[in-house]
Formats: sequence, C-alpha cells, structure tokens
Amino acid sequence: MLMNMYQFLSIAERRGLFNWLPTEWFLKYKFFRCTGKKLNLDNPKTFNEKLQKYKMVYATMPELVDYTMMTDKILVKDYVAKKIGAEHIIPTIGVWKHFDDIDFDRLPNQYVLKTNHDSGGVVICRDRSSFNKTEAKRKLEKNLKLNFYWYGREPQYKNIVPQLFAEKYMMDETDQELRDYKIFCFEGQPKLVQVDFGRFSNHRRNLYTLDWEYVHASIKYPTDPFFEIKKPVCLDEMLEYAKILSDGIPQIRTDFYVVNDRVYFGELTFFHGSGYELFSPESFETEFSSWLRAPI
Repeated sequence: MLMNMYQFLSIAERRGLFNWLPTEWFLKYKFFRCTGKKLNLDNPKTFNEKLQKYKMVYATMPELVDYTMMTDKILVKDYVAKKIGAEHIIPTIGVWKHFDDIDFDRLPNQYVLKTNHDSGGVVICRDRSSFNKTEAKRKLEKNLKLNFYWYGREPQYKNIVPQLFAEKYMMDETDQELRDYKIFCFEGQPKLVQVDFGRFSNHRRNLYTLDWEYVHASIKYPTDPFFEIKKPVCLDEMLEYAKILSDGIPQIRTDFYVVNDRVYFGELTFFHGSGYELFSPESFETEFSSWLRAPI
C-alpha cells in the first residue's frame, strides 16, 4: 500500500530532511501539516499559535539554560526535590549512556527504562523473566540517536545530553498503569487538570476544572465522560506543588502521579503537544488562549 503524504512527511522529518529549514519556516510548515491552518507568528491568537511564537522567544532567553535542565528527565529530579521535597521523586535505579552498559542482573524484577531527552522513550518491565531486551534495545537505542529539538523546534531540548535511566516501577489503584495528572499553569497559577489513562492500550484523556468538574472538551485524544476518575484526595496538595514549580514561567504543564494518595512528580512540559494538538471545540482553545499572554 502506498503511503499517504502525511506518512511521507513524518518519515522525512524523522530522517532529518527538514533540519535545514529556518525555524520560522519549519514552524509554519509543521503547523499547517498538523492542524491544517496557517500559522500567524506576527499576531498569534490561538493557544497553539502562541506556543509556536514562544519557541522563538525562549530560544533567545538566558532562562533557556534552566529550561533545558528542567526538561532533562534526570537533572530535573534534583531541582524538583529542592522545590517540593525528595519524598515526591520516583527513585532512580541507574543511569547509563548506552543500552549495553546496563547490568540487568542488578535490576529488580520490575522497573521502567526511560530516555531523558525526548518524549515517548519509555519501556516497562513488569516481569524480568518475560522482558524483551532485544525489542527494548531496538527502541531505546533508536531514541538515543535522536535530537528531539528537530521534531518541533522546542529550544529546551536542543542541548540535552541523551542518556538512559531506570526508575522504580510504580502502580496506582488501577493495578494496570499510572494515571497521569497534568496541570496546565499560567504565570504560576493552575487552570486546568488533564488526566491521561489507557496510554498503552486505549489512550483517553479527560479534562477537569480545579474543583474537579468534568470539562466537555478534548485535546487530541478522546474523552470518556462515563469513565469515573475520582477526585484525588491529594488534589489540593498537587495544585500547590504545581504553583511552586510554575512560578515565574508564562506557561508550563506540571505532571504528577498519585500512588496510595501520595503525590509523585512526573515531568515538566513547556510546550504541550509541541503546540500541534487539536482542541475540540475550537471555542475551548479560545478560552485556553486567554490564559496565556501573547509573547513579545
């Protein structure tokens, strides 16, 4: 079967065939490819347009050095521990430059392998006796060779040194996978909670107000109003940590997990979906955009 144009362009991007494009040109090209809309960088109005403009603004800011550290999934742990406490950090078991450096005999029966410099570089080991090392090596070594900056021109990714690390395997009350609580913050103020679930089977994404009222809208993935996600007992605590971690930053997403009613830090995301995820209805993105001041 012949591939469609979208697949062709995606492959071309992964192979670096668009790396030569100046950032502004690339952002306009990819914005149109992903959203079907023209990107207005001179007078950005929508949330996604503003994120594209912020990519160019952040690239010239001295704070970019800090933002790079805050994006590195290994280095950010010390930073967050100092902000909200080490008890909220998922323990790191080991750090390596190459997959073959890992001594699997010294790892526990269950663990999670991740890359520190991209999005999606995750392999879960639920039972070492059935863990497919060959497939894990193929995926993670491929990711280690990539510079995630070129996929969306997010400047904070450009200078991260790629590494592998293993984390303690964590499970919540679902006994399947951790639900991901992602809090959108603007100028240090939480505004909306996104909960991702079924990420490795049937990815869905529900949105909630800070009072835990279900929001009838979606961002890329389908929502499920009939799937009950109870208000976390520790929601207020989580929101307070989101305030602390987002203080002084125009916009950022602070991600957490909840295990046995304890909050654990996930990651910090400066550009949700790299600014290419579709909002439904469009009026919802208009409200979202109102929370983010236009970049300089």
